[in-house]
Amino acid sequence: MWISNAGYEKAMPSIAESLKKLQTDYIDLLLIHQPFGDYYGTYRAMEEAYKADKVRAIGVSNFYADRFLDLAHFVEIKPMVNQMETHVFHQQGDLQELMKEYDSKLMSWGPFAEGKNDYFNNPTLKKVGERYGKSAAQVALRYLLQRDIILIPKSVRKERMEQNMNIFDFELTADDMTEIARLDTKGTLFFSHNDPGLVKMLLEVKI
Repeated sequence: MWISNAGYEKAMPSIAESLKKLQTDYIDLLLIHQPFGDYYGTYRAMEEAYKADKVRAIGVSNFYADRFLDLAHFVEIKPMVNQMETHVFHQQGDLQELMKEYDSKLMSWGPFAEGKNDYFNNPTLKKVGERYGKSAAQVALRYLLQRDIILIPKSVRKERMEQNMNIFDFELTADDMTEIARLDTKGTLFFSHNDPGLVKMLLEVKI
């Protein structure tokens, strides 16, 4: 649900339009994409859709801790998912702990950080991977998986997709997890929703 469809009155027909375009009776997961506009009204529409079995799960995306709390505290159906920038360089540990109080799952967008920070050649990830015959990318995904983070890695290449799925035949040790945890910079590699320029740009986008 984009900002331009925010508010109950716009969100209701938007959900119906999405069902029509998808040619399905229900949506597996419906998220509010940005924490701006009347996201309370949008969420009320999503709650109604959930109760009517038109949506199997509802949640939010890009909701920092303050915005997540602001919504989760007041709604009837707590957000089941918060989709956030989450990868080894920005691990979102504090947010994940906060979300557990509401039984909400952290979902990673950009688990590979689009290759930033020379991601796939990171010495720590490569060293850990050598112990298991795995790539840095597979180690990074396994790390998030063991932290109970939902993964949505993106690739257009079949072999990469297969590699991304091949992370269930090994398990990182506690020492491995601690070593990778040290990579966390606790900062974004993309953009901050506290940047007025970014917020203005998002508010002006029409979808």
